[in-house]
Amino acid sequence: MRILVADDHDLVRETIASFLLASDGINVVETAGTLDEALAIVEDSVAFDLVLLDYNMPGMNGLAGLKRMKAATNEGRVALLSGTASPQIAQDAIADGAVGFVPKTLGSKSMVSAVKFMIMDEVYAPFDFMKQVQEKAVGNLSERETSVLMGICEGKSNKEIARDLDLQEVTIKLHVKTLSRKLEARNRTHAAMIAKERNLI
Repeated sequence: MRILVADDHDLVRETIASFLLASDGINVVETAGTLDEALAIVEDSVAFDLVLLDYNMPGMNGLAGLKRMKAATNEGRVALLSGTASPQIAQDAIADGAVGFVPKTLGSKSMVSAVKFMIMDEVYAPFDFMKQVQEKAVGNLSERETSVLMGICEGKSNKEIARDLDLQEVTIKLHVKTLSRKLEARNRTHAAMIAKERNLI
């Protein structure tokens, strides 16, 4: 297995790399300190089984960096790594195609398990971390889905909602699809009607 770890903190980067190299089955771990450096490595190397990107390193520009790496790897496996990102960012990253979200607080064994889990095409997100997203939820909707639903109820387009929430329009479309399914709504207009009938917003 070949892994690329991109993080601008030398100690974090090298520690994660050493965890991975010490485990069975992981033969190659390359490292980078910026997104551009990571992209250059991907372009010049044999394909990686997984790319781990630090959410806050230079060049990332939020989830835009995730999308650039996904494109560079031909939609390969890319996961976010962070010590500060919120559960909502983790959820948005997964909606945008990340194969997982790995908190830097994970222990060495859990880190290795998470990496191997994602290489097997499973999506990794720690339950205790992700359940915090639900704290500001309405009904069975996540906090982000609730925000999108509010925008729909205000008559805003996906583009306008995306601008308000500082997200990509395609991410809003995914949230609309998910919240409509949860509300058993036929379309966005129906979702708004249901929200008002149930006093969700």
